[in-house]
Amino acid sequence: MSDEESPRFEGLMDELEGLVGQLERGELPLDEALGLYERGVGLVRRGNTLLEAAEQKIETLQRSLGEQR
Repeated sequence: MSDEESPRFEGLMDELEGLVGQLERGELPLDEALGLYERGVGLVRRGNTLLEAAEQKIETLQRSLGEQR
């Protein structure tokens, strides 16, 4: 994960935790709760994309290290 991706991933996680907290309190009207849930799903998808990209980079680096031996 590059320096640019780390803050974005951390920011996604922070926002997602905030959304979960709001939803867990159960004080929101249904339409607002659904909107937050939808936003959370988008954050999870983006986070998964960032994690998959990081995993691919790690695998590439590991393969290149193996070729150097």
